[in-house]
Amino acid sequence: MSARQLIDGAAFGPDALRVIGQPFGAAWDEIAPNFGDDLQNIDAARLRLANALLSIADEDTRNVDVLKRAALQRMALDYRRRDATVVTDEKQPRVKIPDEKISGGIH
Repeated sequence: MSARQLIDGAAFGPDALRVIGQPFGAAWDEIAPNFGDDLQNIDAARLRLANALLSIADEDTRNVDVLKRAALQRMALDYRRRDATVVTDEKQPRVKIPDEKISGGIH
């Protein structure tokens, strides 16, 4: 599913959907250069942005700039949460860091 399909299929009235499309485009124009030329990476980022926008929009939302900023903030928070999630792979060897490296050599 594309980001546009996600937005167009959201449970909002036609006026709200028309408004929601505007901050999506403006936000994407602002962050698009961060995602390179890889189409899969771009599509995934656009979907994350669409989900972020839809998570903060409501039927009465009409301020395009507020929606854009809120969607970008939500997307950034989602990235931080994703990056903070530590996934351990049991196949990876564990590295022991000597205590003097942790404490700066002061005991």
